[in-house]
Amino acid sequence: MASHLKRLMLLRHAKAEFGEGVPDHERSLSSRGHADAPLVGRWMLEHDAVPDFILVSTALRTRQTCTWVCKELGDKAPTPKLEDELYAAHPSEMLTLINHVPQTVTSLLVIGHNPGIQDLAMRLASVRSSEHAVMDLATDYPTSGLTVMTFDGPWAELDGRDADVTDFVVRRASTLR
Repeated sequence: MASHLKRLMLLRHAKAEFGEGVPDHERSLSSRGHADAPLVGRWMLEHDAVPDFILVSTALRTRQTCTWVCKELGDKAPTPKLEDELYAAHPSEMLTLINHVPQTVTSLLVIGHNPGIQDLAMRLASVRSSEHAVMDLATDYPTSGLTVMTFDGPWAELDGRDADVTDFVVRRASTLR
């Protein structure tokens, strides 16, 4: 039934700094990350892909990425929910969080880290997915990489090969004119 169609977006945080002596959890976005992150939010607006719920890792770089995305979404941005469990999470751990999202949510954005984000996208990609998008995300899932998928059913039943990948988007300030 089309009325149950959900959108899941998996975003790897924008480019972060590698500071000497800075704990991984506290790494902040680099100048490139600060430039790239808003472009993801702009893409969401331009493609009618605004989330109505956001789960975000508690790491500084994911929170900063979320702030930039939400700033672009403006008053359409939902209040993000911080999740400690998303930090360095395995795909199964991320999926458990997604499975507990309220059924009233029709469009979900998860902002996390690699390799978990890429592995989860691969795990969920159905045979009906865009072959081009799946090949791109399987080959390289850079910072600010966004997988967009649709799923027909309740969040609680999302598992392997259930979601159709429609887009894999990488927005970089340096590649835009």
